[in-house]
Amino acid sequence: MEEHEYDYDLLVVGSGPGGQRAAIAAAKLGHKVAVVDRRAMVGGVCINTGTIPSKTLREAVLYLTGLSQRDMYGASYRVKTDITIADLTARTQHVIGREVEVVRSQLLRNHVDLLIGTASFLDPHTLTIAGGDRLTVSADQIVLAPGTCPARPAHVEFDEQHVVDSDGILELDRIPATMVVVGAGVIGIEYASMFAALGTRVTVVDQRPLMLEFCDDEIVESLRFHLRDLAVSFRFGEQVEKVEIGNRGTITTLASGKRIPADTVMYSAGRQGATNELALEKAGLTPDKRGRIKVDEHFRTEVEHIFAVGDVIGFPALAATSMEQGRIAALHAMGARAGSITPLQPIGIYTIPEISYVGRNESELTAESIPYEVGLSRYRELARGQIVGDSYGMLKLLVHATERTLLGVHVFGTGATDLVHIGQVAMGCGGTVDFLVDTVFNYPTLSEAYKVAALDATNKLRSLDTLLS
Repeated sequence: MEEHEYDYDLLVVGSGPGGQRAAIAAAKLGHKVAVVDRRAMVGGVCINTGTIPSKTLREAVLYLTGLSQRDMYGASYRVKTDITIADLTARTQHVIGREVEVVRSQLLRNHVDLLIGTASFLDPHTLTIAGGDRLTVSADQIVLAPGTCPARPAHVEFDEQHVVDSDGILELDRIPATMVVVGAGVIGIEYASMFAALGTRVTVVDQRPLMLEFCDDEIVESLRFHLRDLAVSFRFGEQVEKVEIGNRGTITTLASGKRIPADTVMYSAGRQGATNELALEKAGLTPDKRGRIKVDEHFRTEVEHIFAVGDVIGFPALAATSMEQGRIAALHAMGARAGSITPLQPIGIYTIPEISYVGRNESELTAESIPYEVGLSRYRELARGQIVGDSYGMLKLLVHATERTLLGVHVFGTGATDLVHIGQVAMGCGGTVDFLVDTVFNYPTLSEAYKVAALDATNKLRSLDTLLS
């Protein structure tokens, strides 16, 4: 690496989770590093319009509606009766502000230059940054972490008031009485559950026959039952033909002829790589039709010195995974020793209630002809479940029928996205169901669900062995 040739050893485009970790990893190795991002987007989509605001909104909804306490205090229990958008956004803006400062502080502490503006390539090593002042910078190695933006179908008229995407939903001036959510993916179902908890009558429309088809069937059915309890309606196998905007709201017409009136329509039609302004062709790169960039196992693009990480490279498009991708890409770029991301990636879905899993589900194991047994624990059987007022939560273990190893962990309910990590660690260390049976868990906790589910699985395995002996 010839340092004198370029302004920076590493230039990172985007300051989201992947970009942050890439910049800091390289800086800690003693390299000269810069991050470029727009002033309004320091921290990336994750902090400004995606993960952080949506999850903060969820916490505000749970608290203000008193939803999680209604098992204890009755269906009419509320912390606040007339919840406004201002009530919800106050918490969101506070958290966003704090997180942006955390990102700035981390970059500053590690002597990473923060360049404000919109980056675009002039050649494979040089980018121009259009912001307050136009400047040109060069770098030996480059990591692209520009993130994504909501995909907007060309035939849909977004007016930012009646018809919005997942960014615009955070800018509504009031809580709608009725809402149509187009798209039953993760983002669509998360927002559908939040607004349903606020009392909005939500209709979810998707041309697919199921929602969250990558999740365990039993868990998804439990979520669907719970959402129906919050008055959510589902229209699966239906395609939206048009959305008309009137003085009093919208009418969504489906291809089947159904017409659904609603105050607001939220389109959740997937994400588009935020690569339009990067002039990737000048660097020798060609994104796909969704603006995503192809990379190898080291997150290197087809141009040897350019790497890409985060949502812009596609699945799984999770903040937690992006962080590791950024770190590993930077190590490879700097010629340092780098490991690889464990295949045991947890998935967290912040619906109300939460879903989280790691490993395989029953459908996958059946398709692979792997013999397994199921161990189940329901929160209502746990003292902690009664204390927190969660009567619907469940934890499911999938155990190899002969080797007794854990093949999958699926959690639904309070704290699911935290609880899943116990199973992740046990699986990563090659632990068996017997390890969980012999483990002492604090009492009363939701973590005890692991012991209950493990005992359930071992009892079934013992019964099977007895019948065969």
